[in-house]
Amino acid sequence: MNESQRQSDRTIIVCSDAVGETAEAVAKATLRQFTQDGIRIKRYGHLRTEDEIAAIVRESAEGDGFIAYTLVQPELREMMREEANKHGVRAVDVMGPMMQAYIDTFGTFPKRQPGLLHSMDENYFRRMEAIEFAVRYDDGKDARGLIEAQIVLVGVSRTSKTPLSIFLSHKGYKVANLPLMPEVKPPVELRMEPGKLIVGLQMQPERMLDVRTERLKSLGLPSSAAYATNERIQAELAYASELMQELGCPVIDVTNRAIEETAGIIIGMLNEMN
Repeated sequence: MNESQRQSDRTIIVCSDAVGETAEAVAKATLRQFTQDGIRIKRYGHLRTEDEIAAIVRESAEGDGFIAYTLVQPELREMMREEANKHGVRAVDVMGPMMQAYIDTFGTFPKRQPGLLHSMDENYFRRMEAIEFAVRYDDGKDARGLIEAQIVLVGVSRTSKTPLSIFLSHKGYKVANLPLMPEVKPPVELRMEPGKLIVGLQMQPERMLDVRTERLKSLGLPSSAAYATNERIQAELAYASELMQELGCPVIDVTNRAIEETAGIIIGMLNEMN
């Protein structure tokens, strides 16, 4: 084999009886410690048979590299060790030593169930769906979200509607938010679906002035813009307060509250409704 062929075959094969993300992450972290280029990572996941192990070892033996593996099934780990020794391939057991240390220290045996770290149970999918929902219906982009949401957040600009929506979505709640402006009439969908929780977010005008001024500065816009004047802020807050009163929704002053605190209050409100 000439030098160019050897360069093209320099491969770290990572394999697992789960997804293989753990072994791949370790391999990538290792590569970052070296300056050599041309080394690739190839991943095999969801291995179930000894034949698959044998084929991977043969592939590695034909090239110029090594294997990193996370196999929780003992028979597959043993097969990997045997095949690697037979073919003269270096194989690194990423999880084995740690699992053995746990057994030796705590006297407890592993579940031997692949993929526990990345198990995609019902809660996982519920959270992913909620996150996608929050992004899709952020900032009143689609009024249909106001009907389908469990929680609707309303408030003027810079009352933390978007970060609060995303935070709640990570808890599995479907959240839509709607910015309130005196010039724009709220969509009829806001009042169409009974049983959902509508929450108004308010902020003290002095604090809002500071927040909006900093926002304009970050965008490279003049701080004298109407968006960050006392008159405009007072008008928006008055309009929002009137609408929230009309909706009969609870109102939270977010002036000095962290996102986590506000989210906790909203979750408590939702639990009281159910």
